Amino acid sequence: MTPTRLVLGCAALFGLAWLASCGKPEAPPAPKVEPPQAAAPAVDAEMKRLAGEVYVYAYPLVLTDVTRAVGAAGVMAGTFRHDRTLPDVSSTGVASPNSDFLYSQAWLDLSQGPVILSTPDTRGRYYLVAMLGAWTNVVASLGTRTTGTASGKFAIVGPHWKGKLPGGVFEVRSPTELAWLYARIQTNGGSDVEAAARIQKEFKLAPLAGHGKPIAKSRPAGPAELGGIDVKTAPRDQVAKMDANAYFTRLAMLLAGNPPAEGDAPMREKMKKLGIEAGHPFEVGKLDPAAARGVEAGVKAALDAITFAASRGLGGDIRNGWTVDVAVGRWGTDYGKRAVAAYVGLGINAPEDAVFMATHLDGGGHRLDGANPYVLHFDKGKVPPADGFWSLSLYDDEEHFAANALDRHNIGSNSRLQANADGSLDVYIGAASPGPGKESNWLPAPKGSFNLVLRIYWPKPEVIDGKWTAPGVRNTT
Repeated sequence: MTPTRLVLGCAALFGLAWLASCGKPEAPPAPKVEPPQAAAPAVDAEMKRLAGEVYVYAYPLVLTDVTRAVGAAGVMAGTFRHDRTLPDVSSTGVASPNSDFLYSQAWLDLSQGPVILSTPDTRGRYYLVAMLGAWTNVVASLGTRTTGTASGKFAIVGPHWKGKLPGGVFEVRSPTELAWLYARIQTNGGSDVEAAARIQKEFKLAPLAGHGKPIAKSRPAGPAELGGIDVKTAPRDQVAKMDANAYFTRLAMLLAGNPPAEGDAPMREKMKKLGIEAGHPFEVGKLDPAAARGVEAGVKAALDAITFAASRGLGGDIRNGWTVDVAVGRWGTDYGKRAVAAYVGLGINAPEDAVFMATHLDGGGHRLDGANPYVLHFDKGKVPPADGFWSLSLYDDEEHFAANALDRHNIGSNSRLQANADGSLDVYIGAASPGPGKESNWLPAPKGSFNLVLRIYWPKPEVIDGKWTAPGVRNTT
């Protein structure tokens, strides 16, 4: 055999990589034997999908119940918990705190019968008591806009209650046995906080069965009585730690007294397919292994999706740099948005009670920064249209109030603002003073990036339908 034929023969036998050693043919190395790889455990894709959809659907209900349990610790059953001070720079536990109101909250268990809410004469002071059902929909709004500021009595009744109310008591029906009263009493800060707090104390709750008598001084609920609830851990974090058994069992136990809405019939069928039955524990261990893995995977995927969506905000329309969304408070079948809103923060108002607009950009699309001077200019007759009032609040880039020499964190229609000679209004925003004669209209900013929230209470129809738009924040450098 010629050398050329030898080379070709070796190439054919061992492959081109062996050409360099073909003059000395050697046996190829023994093939490396890999241990067989175990196949990934099967996951039931249909159960994963169902579990994910039901998780998102039920998230507001489960989170509301855990929040109730945490809030009930140390508080007499069916009584108000009052916040008697306004948030300040030390208030870092809540994003974008609101200093327009003193807040009061009460959780009601209407399975025990109706509860009478007595509201005082606020003597013209704006207030709102929003009632939310267990699924986080705003069920009713009591207060200045709807019932006036004179004293009143309202019977909060559950979905199944039938009976007769005393004269002069107006019925407010909740579609769920778990109801949340979220009261807001307007205050202008300073010494006005004490006046608002005195009115706040006059909001009372009493069972219909003992009409006119305060709720009995029962012992406050303790952590051991709250279904394994940790009163030191944020409700959202506790829900995140729940496995499928814990989460869907809590859902099942809540369903009897807090039924889904009529429009939720398709979700009822999905819960049934998943094996969720009102009043009965959910046991993932009774499912076949693939189905069980599918359920757990669906729970994780759903929580991840809610968390990711919440990091991007609720969305809405962008107008002159302001983000505004009026499709809130009553969620219908938009279960994804409802879940994200609950994750971000329970207690969103109905649009007819309040519309919030937020921005971190000036009118030119640049990041707001306290090193720059800004003006928010309203033409004559174009201030935020409100039958209540409006306010503009400023937060640092972590959504907290920023320290400043004036200790001023918001400004608005209840402030002593000075209009321009032509009737227009300028609000000055920045770290540096706008100059003599203008500080009454100055909203101080930190030396760095910041955010703004414009809140309009009892907005006029043109705000809700989008005919009025807040002007862009103008950099006057």
